[in-house]
Formats: sequence, C-alpha cells, structure tokens
Amino acid sequence: MSRIPTPATVADAPEKSQPLLGAVQAQLGSVPNMFRLIANSPQALEGYLGMSGALGKGVLPAATRERIALAVAQANGCNYCLSAHAYLGKNLAKLDDAEIAANRSGASNDPKADAAVRFAAKVVALRGHIAEADFAAVRAAGYSDAQIVEIVQHVALNTWTNYFNEVFQTAIDFPAVEARKAA
Repeated sequence: MSRIPTPATVADAPEKSQPLLGAVQAQLGSVPNMFRLIANSPQALEGYLGMSGALGKGVLPAATRERIALAVAQANGCNYCLSAHAYLGKNLAKLDDAEIAANRSGASNDPKADAAVRFAAKVVALRGHIAEADFAAVRAAGYSDAQIVEIVQHVALNTWTNYFNEVFQTAIDFPAVEARKAA
C-alpha cells in the first residue's frame, strides 16, 4: 500500500489531473498506479508526461530507452520500475530474457546498445561525475551529441520515477520483479 492515497479511478484524481490521466488511458489502455499516484499533483504529472512524451519522440530507439530504464531501476533498487520496464521491454520493445538480465547488470547483448547502457549505468553510479574515457566510449560506439544528451535525460527521468516509487511505495501493478541486492 502506498504512503499517500492512489486515486482508484481517473474520476477520483484531482480535477486538473483527469484529462492527463485520460490521455494515459487512451495511449496505454489502462492507467498504471504510478500515474494515478503522481496525479496527486497535477503539475508533477504534467511535468513527468511532458518530459516522457518529448523523449519518446527523441532519437534513441524504444528498445534502447527500455534498456536504460532497466539499468537505472536496478541500480536504484526500484522494484516498481523494474517490474514495469521488464514488462514493457519484453512486450513492447521485444527484448528477450537474456537481454533484460544484461540490462539489469548495466550492459547489453547488442554491441551498440551496450555502450549506451554502460554509459547510463556509469552516470547513475557516479552521479554524473564520469571520466573522459566513459564519454569517449559512448562517442566511439557511434552515439551523436543528441543521443548522448538523451541518454543522460533518460537517466534523470528514470531516477526521478525510481525515487518517486520508492518514497511513496507505489503498489506494483505489473508482473513483479525484484531488484538484486548490491554485493
């Protein structure tokens, strides 16, 4: 159970959040708990949806975005986001179990995606204080300035949702996945 009320339906959310949740429902076919919980602040919901929507139109492929989300969720120990992105990775981005496991370990079985996921994992682990060699590695893999900016933005957005779901203890409404404990 979450620490604050999760509106049971779109109609139960604050009035200014209702059209935003309606758009989520139209796009996804349902409104996951995280969105309904964020809806307690219409401004936070608008901000999250705006950034998420903009990045969805970015230059990184959907599969790479899901790979990054899995790496970030594992690094931050967020079971809600791991569950959501394992589901989305498998069902929308068509990632197989081996790829999802690699992503959770901060890597990828795809050589180009591997550079992006490793870079994202370093950004999380080092809180942005990466070495020149880390930047050079993602650049050498063929990532453009725009793509590198988006990798960092995906790290930031996913870190926010990880923190949000951990702070508010969002009830998992996807097939549950648990973060591995750090050694």
